[in-house]
Amino acid sequence: MRDLWDRLDRRMVRFMAVFGISILRICLGVVFFWFGLLKVIGKSPVAELVAQTVYWVSPRAFVPFLGAWEMVVGIGLLCGFATRLILFLFWLQMAGTFLVLVLRPDMAFQGGNPLLLTTEGEFVIKNLVLIAAGLVVGGTVRNER
Repeated sequence: MRDLWDRLDRRMVRFMAVFGISILRICLGVVFFWFGLLKVIGKSPVAELVAQTVYWVSPRAFVPFLGAWEMVVGIGLLCGFATRLILFLFWLQMAGTFLVLVLRPDMAFQGGNPLLLTTEGEFVIKNLVLIAAGLVVGGTVRNER
C-alpha cells in the first residue's frame, strides 16, 4: 500500500511541477479578462468602489478604461506574449487596487479598525494572492522561448 501511495504521490507532484505555472498563468488571465469584461460592459459589482476611490476621474470613462486594461492583461497572460510588458501592466493595476485602503479606509475597514475588513476590504486584500501568483509567473519570464 505504501508503494502505491508513493507512486501516486510522485505522479501528482510531477503533474504539478510540469503544469502548475502554466495553469496559474492561464487562471490569472481568465480572472483578469473576466473582471475587465464586466467593467467594459457595465456589469461590474466593483464599479462603484472604483468610482468612489478614483473620484477625481469620471467613472464613465475610467471604469471601462480600467476594464480594457484588465482585458489586455488577461489576453496577454492567456496567450503568453509580451510577458514583461503584461506583468508591468499587471503590477500597476495591482498597486492601484490598494488605493482603497489609503484613500477610502472608511470603505475598507469596519469602524476604522485595520484588522476588521469590510467586504470591499476583503476584496482588496485578496489581491495579495494575485500578487503572489504574478510573482510566480514573473519568475518564469527568462525561461520563455
